[in-house]
Amino acid sequence: MEHGAVAMNILYPDAQFVGEPTLESQEFGTRAVLDVYHTHETGNISDTMWRNCDAIVCYDGIPFDEALIDRLDRCRLIVRAGVGYDHIALAACAKRGIPVCNTPDYGTTDVADHAIGLMLALARGIVAYHTGLKADLGAGWKYNAAPTVRRLSGQVFGVVGLGRIGTATALRAKALGMQVVFFDPYRPTGTELALGFQRADTLDHLLSVADVVSLHTPLSEETRNLIDRGAIARMKPGTLLINTSRGPVADPDAVLEGLRSGQLAGAALDVLPVAPPTGEEPLLVAFRSNEPAIAERLILTPHAAFYSPASLIDIRRKSAATAIDYLFSGRIRDCVNGLDQAGATRR
Repeated sequence: MEHGAVAMNILYPDAQFVGEPTLESQEFGTRAVLDVYHTHETGNISDTMWRNCDAIVCYDGIPFDEALIDRLDRCRLIVRAGVGYDHIALAACAKRGIPVCNTPDYGTTDVADHAIGLMLALARGIVAYHTGLKADLGAGWKYNAAPTVRRLSGQVFGVVGLGRIGTATALRAKALGMQVVFFDPYRPTGTELALGFQRADTLDHLLSVADVVSLHTPLSEETRNLIDRGAIARMKPGTLLINTSRGPVADPDAVLEGLRSGQLAGAALDVLPVAPPTGEEPLLVAFRSNEPAIAERLILTPHAAFYSPASLIDIRRKSAATAIDYLFSGRIRDCVNGLDQAGATRR
């Protein structure tokens, strides 16, 4: 830091890493003072600290509503350490000239691997075989015991949302010999030609042709309950549904009905609308009771698609680097509320 320069105050209000901010301190060096609070310590943040911070690096443990944004007198930047930002009042931030940036590339390969892993677990019956053998080695020694097994080569892999993760997942599916069809009205014309995919002009078109539907959209009013009863009814009978995006994108009650009716051959969900779930949700009740209609046809994982030891390092370093680039060099990246270095108000 230059002689006489004042270090900036960086607030981590809901840190989700364990221990000291060693990685963050390495990135910021002496240019910043880090005020780090873990999720269970958020209540200890004083009003003065909110008002005096120069930037915030947040996870998803606090709703950044308009009331909170109004307290950020000096804040010049909010960085979301993660991909989703539906808990941040973007318009309120923009009104105050505060850019909001996310960290979209920290777990791209991990989530893509997980989505394909969930598909393979259903299509090759891996969980069903494992569960059956563990329950009864003799009775479970049946190659045809899994109800969702199919040959993937030649089937249609439908991607809803062809961003970074959707593209990485689709390329993996293509490598398995699947035909990739995507629906994403925000991807520019010619994307399908560059990647060797097929574009569906409407969601209904994709649902009508896909054998596997994999969800990779952010959560917004446009995508909330995107997969509802009507959408499932428009799918091909026997579709596999994979959701590694955001929980509210797929209505769990509709998923349960689709499994019970057989419209969905199987579903694998890494995310649910309420996390962790209470256990009283109809889908969870059926899952925990091993309801025969959905037994071995529903796989749940605990919002773990993003996770690997490497991804946790990436999210910490990359979110810090995003803040550093803007605060000290004026370079902004991955801004999600329409502000750039020219449009943001410098305080």
